[in-house]
Formats: sequence, C-alpha cells, structure tokens
Amino acid sequence: MIKQSLSANWNYPTRIRIGAGRINELASACKELGMNAPLLVTDPGLASSLLMGKVIQLCQTAELKLGVFSQIKTNPTGENIADGVAAYRAGQHDGVIAFGGGSSLDAAKAIALMVGQDRPLWDFEDVGDNWKRVNVEAMAPVVALPTTAGTGSEVGRASVITDSQLQIKKIIFHPAMLPSIVILDPELTVGLPQSLTAATGMDALSHCLEAYCATYYHPMAEGIALEGMRLIKENLIPAYQDGTNIEARTNMLVASAMGATAFQRGLGAMHSLAHPLGALYDAHHGRLNAILMPYVLMANRSVIEEKIVRLAQYLSLDNGFDGFLDWVLQMRMELEIEDTLMKLGIDGSQVDRIAKMATEDAAASSNPILFTQEEYKNILKAAIGVV
Repeated sequence: MIKQSLSANWNYPTRIRIGAGRINELASACKELGMNAPLLVTDPGLASSLLMGKVIQLCQTAELKLGVFSQIKTNPTGENIADGVAAYRAGQHDGVIAFGGGSSLDAAKAIALMVGQDRPLWDFEDVGDNWKRVNVEAMAPVVALPTTAGTGSEVGRASVITDSQLQIKKIIFHPAMLPSIVILDPELTVGLPQSLTAATGMDALSHCLEAYCATYYHPMAEGIALEGMRLIKENLIPAYQDGTNIEARTNMLVASAMGATAFQRGLGAMHSLAHPLGALYDAHHGRLNAILMPYVLMANRSVIEEKIVRLAQYLSLDNGFDGFLDWVLQMRMELEIEDTLMKLGIDGSQVDRIAKMATEDAAASSNPILFTQEEYKNILKAAIGVV
C-alpha cells in the first residue's frame, strides 16, 4: 500500500492548506489577503478555549489588530449576523477569520458578505437571481479554519441562517462567499468531544450521500461524494474512538470538505426536514441528519436502490441496499447517536407544520422523489417514533 503524505496545498474549490500544525500559517494567510485588522468570528465555547489563546498569540506576534466576535447560536440567526456586522464596523476591521464549526463558519461568511451591503440580509436569499444584488467589491475577505469535520462550510458558497421571526432557515448565497484561503489543520479538531465528532461526521456523510443520490447531472460531484463516503467509512469510527488520531482526523476534515463540494449537485429530504427541525427546536444539524438518514433512505429506496448497490460495492459492503442500510444503522449505534427524534425531545406536535416547511425547503427539489407534504409527514412520524 502506498503511504501518502497528509500535508498538501490544493486549489480546488479554493486555496486549501492541509496538514497538522498549519494553523501557524494563519497570520501570513491574513496578510496575503490584505488583512491587518481581522475580525475573528467563532462560537462562545471556542472563544474561551486554549485554541483561541493560540490564535490570538499568532495574530499578536504578527502585529495583526485582532477583534473577536462570538455571540452566535448553534443555529445562527439574522440577529447574530447584524451584531457581527456592527462589531466589524465598530472595530474598523478589514477582513474575517472564520474559526469553529459550521455555525461559526456560516455566520462568519454571512458577516463578511453583509459588511458592505445596503440591503437587508434576506434580500440575498438563494432564490432566483437574488445573488446579483450583492455589491461584491464591498465584501470582506475570509480565511476559514474549521474545528469540526462535518458541514464543510469552509468550501461552501452559502450560509444557512435562521430567520427567527418566521422560524425558518434560509440559505444566503453568493459565489464570492467561498473563503479565499482554507486551513485544514487536524490538530484543531483533536479536542472535539466524542458526541460532536460523531454528529459532525454523520453530517459529512449526509452531504456525500444526498449529493450522490441527487437528481442533477454532475458526474464530477458524484465521484467526489463517492470517495468522501469511503473516507468516512474508514476514518469516522477511529476518530471517534481516539480523538488524537491525526490521520483519521485529517481524512475526516477532507471528507467534510468533499461533501460540501459535492452537494452543489443537490441535497435531499434529510436536509429539507433537518432545516425546519433545527429552526424550530434549535437542535444540532448533524445529529438531526444522522437520525433522519435511515428513514429517508427507506422512503427513497424505490428509485435509489441501484445506485446504493453500486455504492455498497465501492465500500466493500455485502448485500446491496440492505447491507448499506445495516452499515448506517450499525455506525450510528457505535457513535451513540439516538435512533429517534423523540429522544432529542422532538414530539409530534408540529408534524404538519414541519412537513409543509420541508416541501418548501430548497433541498427538497433535488431529492430523488419529490415527496408530498403527506409523505414528509409519514417520514417524520417514523423518525420521531410515533408510528
């Protein structure tokens, strides 16, 4: 077997620096993009962590005038973005460092977008040609450093933000929201709790799996999704069992980025249900996808079985679709993730509302079957555990 180096520089889909210890290149990356006074956007937990101390030290040593904004919810809201823009302007910052998990990265990208706009955030929702309204020249540059291997937001051109007034998640999109430089340093994920390693890893799997099954024509994305799932199969459990396993952590970061690169092909019913569930219950997005996964697989079975059989062969799993489904269930159990939404405190009281929201979600259009509200309701009730 050929032994590969786990350090590299890539230029797809953006400039990516991969390898242990490469956080040390943060200050030079900022200066490369013309930043002298970056605003670091992160979550409240990371803001008081040892990792944050290292980042601050790196920036101070390089004489960067660093500011920190950390008032971000698990599912970031429009209010969080407005507060971040206010902090950016008050500190006279000239760029953004996105540091943390998917919530931090999404918020950071949205803040970098909005610092130069005179329209409200929701005017840039990913509907029609709304993205053409953006004043691109006024956007702030972004360096992204993920501390989880799940969303892949560091290589995404959009942010998922909750409209708290309407209680729905909206996708804010512009091609220039793609961070200019990404640093994938596995050492940043070593301290991640087991439960978050599990949930974020399953989120990466959901991205790859839904992209692989999506209806749009994009063979390149399909191939990336396929290999991303192989990396997850071989590395998620080892990363979960031993958080200091740098090889597994590196490969999970890469698989996460691959999932987000692949899902430009489309997502599906896992996400069209997880988005309203996250907006209404403020539950962890990756955990929701992990719970929903087998129920959506079964609902889609009639049209995806042939593809899943090919996937199972690639992953060296026996027994086709059933073998793949068994693997998903077994891995979810090993990762100690709940098997029903009820165990997250989600009951059937809003089933009708969530099912309707799912049909209207952007991810629904690329699901292999265009489910009706009633079909979404049946999937949801099964996932809750009330059937």
